[in-house]
Amino acid sequence: MKAQWTAIFDWDGVILDSSRHHEESWERLAKEEGRILPEGHFLKGFGRRNVEIMRDMLNWSEDLAEIQRLSLRKEELYREVVKDWGIESLPGVREWLERLKKEGIACGIGSSTEEKNVRLGLGLLGLGDFFQTAVTAEHVKRGKPAPDVFLEVARRLNANPAQCVVFEDAPAGVEAGRAAGMKVVGVTTTHPGGHLEGVDREVVRLDELEVGELSRWFGRST
Repeated sequence: MKAQWTAIFDWDGVILDSSRHHEESWERLAKEEGRILPEGHFLKGFGRRNVEIMRDMLNWSEDLAEIQRLSLRKEELYREVVKDWGIESLPGVREWLERLKKEGIACGIGSSTEEKNVRLGLGLLGLGDFFQTAVTAEHVKRGKPAPDVFLEVARRLNANPAQCVVFEDAPAGVEAGRAAGMKVVGVTTTHPGGHLEGVDREVVRLDELEVGELSRWFGRST
């Protein structure tokens, strides 16, 4: 019997190893704009949309037009860094996606980054065939920890949120998955083991998982 649940993946820190690329793009933006980045800003803001980071955490501006300008430039710099440095998927990602595909599990992406970043990464990594949809920062009004991005993925895939599993590496994303009424697997890419509270399972690599293990969460087997 095929498992009838849906897999929803965060992007940065779950599918690809992009933390140093994003951190570098923040540094380049701050230098260009003459802005200050406080110590620890990057880890604190990881998983959130630029608008929340710039407005609520960095206090760079309250002007949404200015934030939009800065956000677009930040992501341009990120893509420049990716093209210059190259990028790789995290260990175990392709193996896990292949297992899910073999068992007929629908997969979507729910990310706080820009759609252009996801498309670039999917192309460079050759992972596009594994995902049926991608919901990014532009597609929702509220970013994580609000559940909107994950609920929109479920809607697009015609999935019951209670039958979805979210794969996340950041506390804001874990909170969003919980708020959506979904199961959550924590990946310890950006937060060491034991620091992702509220997850149903925690792994270092996604290929530690077996499809049957997660299927049993929903009373099914593969």
